[in-house]
Amino acid sequence: MNLAPLLAAISATRVDGSTERDISAITCDSRRAGPGSIFVALKGEHVDAATFIPNAVANGTEAVVAERDFPAGHATKILVPNARHALADLAAAFYDYPARSLKIAGITGTNGKTTTAFLIKHICDQALYRCGLIGTVRYEIGDEILPAARTTPESHDLQELLWKMKSAGCRAAVMEVSSHALVQARVRGVIFDAAVFTNLTQDHLDYHKTIEAYFEAKTTLFTGLREQRKRGKAVINLDDRYGRLLAQRLGDDIPQITYGMGARADFRASNVHIDFHGTSYQLDAAGKSFLVRLPSIGTFNVYNSLAALAASSVLGVEVRHGVLALAQAPAVPGRLEVIPGQRQFRVFVDYAHTPDALLNVLKTCRELKPERVILVFGCGGNRDRTKRSQMGAVADQHADFSIITNDNPRKEKPLGIVEEITPAMTAGRYEVIVDRREAIITAIEMAKPRDIVLIAGKGHETYQEFSDHTVPFDDAAIASAALANKGTNPW
Repeated sequence: MNLAPLLAAISATRVDGSTERDISAITCDSRRAGPGSIFVALKGEHVDAATFIPNAVANGTEAVVAERDFPAGHATKILVPNARHALADLAAAFYDYPARSLKIAGITGTNGKTTTAFLIKHICDQALYRCGLIGTVRYEIGDEILPAARTTPESHDLQELLWKMKSAGCRAAVMEVSSHALVQARVRGVIFDAAVFTNLTQDHLDYHKTIEAYFEAKTTLFTGLREQRKRGKAVINLDDRYGRLLAQRLGDDIPQITYGMGARADFRASNVHIDFHGTSYQLDAAGKSFLVRLPSIGTFNVYNSLAALAASSVLGVEVRHGVLALAQAPAVPGRLEVIPGQRQFRVFVDYAHTPDALLNVLKTCRELKPERVILVFGCGGNRDRTKRSQMGAVADQHADFSIITNDNPRKEKPLGIVEEITPAMTAGRYEVIVDRREAIITAIEMAKPRDIVLIAGKGHETYQEFSDHTVPFDDAAIASAALANKGTNPW
């Protein structure tokens, strides 16, 4: 594509050099910049990519976009007031605005995004909508499955994914939208038919600093609906305090569909029944009642399914078709994932890594009426430290016994993280086993008939991050091996 029409998509304050250049790629990574590329220098929290402009120029990039002046050499120099906005706008134009050809649902919130996204995709696929998926666990484009580098990709990668979905014959796409992505304008240029708010509890305060700033970041997904060329709808959890605040703030300006268990919700669940085989409830929506059956367990999955049904209805799927599809919904990796084993107790792996998520999953375990709940958990390093004591308090109150271990310690000392968890565990029903493999094996060795072992924090992840290296690590695989070897382990 020629550079000149691409420049028409952005607000450039200055352009020095030829605009008659052939462009075949857009990147914000100087290592990927080369002949045919535009390099956009983003200013990050810790690193200003403008320092890498000489590298991109040396690699042969055709043009450089930045917020401040710089030596450009042979490359066309393009100055803009906001490089992130320019990256998103350039990418949307380069890929011929793929979002305009898709029905798109975006999901934001602290917990439930991944499961809700999987459920919406499943419902749309069953309704012959062929739906792409972008989220924490993986990306799906037609029949192609790709590993997810991050929950919401950078804007140029996101536009490429949407273009590939359109090219693969997808009619719809569902994506998780993180608060970081909203602040960093990664979804700028994406037109949402449905914007879903699941809930909001403490997380990412290392980045947002306050819960209020975290909420404000989330709200931009919904206030952005006003500026779209296509009118989207907000799908909001009315049982969540911040959901109610969001609904009130949006008022009548933006169409809303609410869900929850309260009488005012448009998609309302009641008569919930949960057991080891799944969850069922009565759904009242659009003047009709339905019996919903889910293979997954837990009250939080009632909320996830309500969100999925409401959002898929906005995308054009009839509610009754959505209800039928949910009965065959696939398991979501690392979300209260059952580890198979011929034992008289159950083992679950779950991604819960916030106080509220851990509380919800422990409550779900309690609803199954086990003899004991044995919990394996830790907290990630270089992340919000204030939630560590809160997670310790949740474990202390809702687990019968806890084994505190490594999560992803990153650049922190593992025992230092543990020392910020344990003061809240006043009942003393815990031990510390820093090695996560040993902790999982020990918990499974402890288990007796009718116990539940819950391994929390990493879920679908297949790695563990340390200060200077990352190692392969899969909670589910280790738990499966420990189940097979129970009674023969030395721990």
